[in-house]
Amino acid sequence: MLEKVSHWLSYPLFTFNERAITLIEVLTIPLWLIISCWVAHIAISKLGSKLKHTNKDPNIVHLIQRVLYIVVLAVIFITTLSMLNIPVTAFAFLSGAIAIGFGFGAQNIINNFISGWILMGEKPIRIGDFLEVEGVKGIVEEINTRSTRVRRVDGVHMLIPNSKLLENTVTNWTLKDKLVRGTVSVGVAYGSDCQKVKNIILDAARAQPDILLTTGKEPTVFFQDFADNALVFEVYFWVNSQVEGGLRLVASNIRFELDNAFNEHGIVIAFPQRDVHIDGVIKLKRQ
Repeated sequence: MLEKVSHWLSYPLFTFNERAITLIEVLTIPLWLIISCWVAHIAISKLGSKLKHTNKDPNIVHLIQRVLYIVVLAVIFITTLSMLNIPVTAFAFLSGAIAIGFGFGAQNIINNFISGWILMGEKPIRIGDFLEVEGVKGIVEEINTRSTRVRRVDGVHMLIPNSKLLENTVTNWTLKDKLVRGTVSVGVAYGSDCQKVKNIILDAARAQPDILLTTGKEPTVFFQDFADNALVFEVYFWVNSQVEGGLRLVASNIRFELDNAFNEHGIVIAFPQRDVHIDGVIKLKRQ
């Protein structure tokens, strides 16, 4: 039985490059490709997990994984050619033709591919950054070779081509740090004690635990304007947050504090109103 199996596995199917290709070689090549790619994927994934557990920069880990994938694929390709007894020089002409075809038919793909490596190398955009692209805000979850995956503030995932992130204007809220400045405006009625209003606004801002109180980042109140119906004040503050929701939550808490404090001190929050003056005498007709 074993002799028959060995005979059939050694049976030459065809001749390639003046060499007989047997059945076992035809079966071995796909099996080698599947096993080698599977083992490489598991090994690189485990290496990436170990690096992440050591608190390494996720952008560096991602770059290392991409480089290892390319190196492993190149080794598998060359090894496969060696198993088939095919010299690498045989692909010189074919590679030139493929390069010309890619140059004309796959410009966008190549552009996005190169842009992806630029993003991973220069790091103008990193995993975990909070971006604003064409009015859309979200957190970068993954930078791939063709596109970047961004999770919007509403939970929807977006796939943005890498070239678009390099060629267009992108606001990176957390490029250097996670400090974000916020503002809250409020108008009080004319006749209010402006100094008291300023102190109340400062106390409301300082009461928030997320607002920074360090030198140069402490809350600041400005008397913005004598508006038509109100005295307008505005407070500027800094928070350490990488998401827009953190800034909005702090601003909302300040408004709640201001509403309670103004009610306690008898300060009226202004609202639009008009005084109507009538010249002459109004006569009422009796029916």
